[in-house]
This record gives sequence, C-alpha cells and structure tokens, in this order.
Amino acid sequence: MGHKMEDYIVAENREINGHELGLYAIFDGHSGRKVVEYLQSNLFDNILAEPTFWTNPETAIKRAYRETDYEILDKIVGSRGGSAAVTGILIDRQKLIVPNVGDSRAVLCTEGVAKRLSVDHDPEKEKKVVESRGGFVTQMPGNVPRVDGRLAMTRSFGDESLKDHIISKPDIKITTIDTNAEFMILASDGMWKVMSDQEVCDCVGQFNDAQEASEELIKEALSRGSLDDISCMVVMFH
Repeated sequence: MGHKMEDYIVAENREINGHELGLYAIFDGHSGRKVVEYLQSNLFDNILAEPTFWTNPETAIKRAYRETDYEILDKIVGSRGGSAAVTGILIDRQKLIVPNVGDSRAVLCTEGVAKRLSVDHDPEKEKKVVESRGGFVTQMPGNVPRVDGRLAMTRSFGDESLKDHIISKPDIKITTIDTNAEFMILASDGMWKVMSDQEVCDCVGQFNDAQEASEELIKEALSRGSLDDISCMVVMFH
C-alpha cells in the first residue's frame, strides 16, 4: 500500500425520540487522519442535531455534510488531506438512509440479489462538473482519472487545496427494509476494485455471522490482489 491505514469504522446504536437508530459508517481517509477522526466524532451528531432530520432527512443530511465540511476546513488548519465517507442510518429497523461522498460503497442484498445504495463519485463520470468549477480531470497511463491530476474522486470531506473544484454534497438513497432484505455491506474502495457487488453479496450469503462474513470478505479481496486499504462492515437485518 505504501501508506498508513487511515480507514475508520463506526457502528453504534442509539435511542432518540422513541426511535431505535443503527448508525454505521466507513471513512476512508487520504493523507487525512485528522479529517477522519473529526468525522468519526462529529458527523452523526451533526446529522441528528438538524431540526428537520425526522421530517426531511435528505435536506438535513445535505446541510449537515456541508456544515461538517466547513468545520473541518476551519478547524483542521492547513490540512491537505481528506476522506471519502459512506454512512448508513437505520431507523426502527425499517427505514435505511445511505448518504455517501467519494468512492466507498454500500450494497444491499435482498433474496440473494445485490443492489447498490451509493454512487461512486468518479472523476471521469463527473468531469463536466469539475470543469464547470474551474478544475480539470486527467489520467496518466496505468493510473485512474484524477481531479487536477491529484484526487481520484470528485466529492470528499476536507481536501482544502482542491475545494474550489470538488464538493462534499452527498448522494442519498432511502430504502425500506422489509422481510426480504438480508444484509447490507459497507466497504472502502479497496474491496470494490477487485470484487463486484454481486460477488460480495454471494460471499456474505454463505455466513450467518456478520463478523465472520466481513473477515472473509477482506481475505478474499486480498487474495485477489487488492493493493488499497480495505475496510468493510456487514450489517445483518434478520
């Protein structure tokens, strides 16, 4: 990998206003350990503090992401690093909200079929957006497309030096968790570079224990030659 591991995982339960919440996240930092630590400590608190979270969660989450990014840029002075983020908020085991920025991914498995719940913010796909903000996308031979030749995603927290050309606005997917939904996988891009959504779903489907399943996923990704940081989380619903 050639660099320190900067992934952080959050998995916790809370009870708020009579609701049971499952809060899950993977933060994949790039030269941004302080940024990731800040997200781990503050992002969910900022989301749940938004007064419209219960009535208009999409608006509340977008505002919380924007404000959290402002806080990072203000408090982590001179930070050149940043972080991707994929988060899941499960409300009363029935409503699942998945916001994401960057290239970490969430996949839901329902009756053995994988369904992606996030959007990979790839520079080639969002090239026009980057260019409209005054940036550019380039790709060196044998490498991936990068914003201004540096960052392999168009959305992230932090990355102060690129902030004029990238954003922290999340894509948000809201899904109903019914009796057919089996589990959700959150993972950083080190997993998805070598395994498809369905391959990951098939692998997890062999296990009844979430911890065993997540450990097996990492072993499988490593056996396939993944050279990037790999973090994953499996959330079983039933």
